[in-house]
Amino acid sequence: MRIGIDTDTCIGAGQCAMVAPDVFTQDDDGYSTLRPGREDGGGSPLVREAARACPVGAITAGDPEDAGTPPGTR
Repeated sequence: MRIGIDTDTCIGAGQCAMVAPDVFTQDDDGYSTLRPGREDGGGSPLVREAARACPVGAITAGDPEDAGTPPGTR
């Protein structure tokens, strides 16, 4: 799975870390970051739910083969 965090959009609400704590954590400033070794989601079924829980839509989660594919073309 491909996980993206828009660091310019993240407000540090922490919803991702609450929903999928095995994948997401917060840095020293409170912003979302991926846990080391979990950059691909680690097979967690909660990654997409964590992306939906983000109040500002800073997290994206998709299949690696979709990377760079314009929306609606696949």
